[in-house]
Amino acid sequence: MKFICLVYGEEDKIAAMTDDECMEYDAEIRKSDQCIASEALQRVSTAKTVRVRSGKASIMDGPFTETKEALAGFYMVDARDMDEALQIAEKIPPARVGCIEVRPVRELVNTLGQHRVVVESSAKR
Repeated sequence: MKFICLVYGEEDKIAAMTDDECMEYDAEIRKSDQCIASEALQRVSTAKTVRVRSGKASIMDGPFTETKEALAGFYMVDARDMDEALQIAEKIPPARVGCIEVRPVRELVNTLGQHRVVVESSAKR
């Protein structure tokens, strides 16, 4: 079962951590075959928010909401169940200075009952 582990924290506290710890954990979880994908995000100041209303796109600087804790990165993991996903999340280094939100991934199914087909992209941008 797929779970997303969203890493939240105050940007200054996350930035104070060295990437070494996160890279070490990332290598470890990838070797276990439990990691499907993981990425760290740039600072909130680099974000844009897109909304489309009545067919018109509006783009704003920054995230949608202003909070002390910002989304700093994510891990998509493969776990037996929520308990195992939580055990994985406990080991993510930024959990010590922020928090990790763990959520099951929802499979997309159209109105005809067809499941989404995932095609791997070979594009590197």
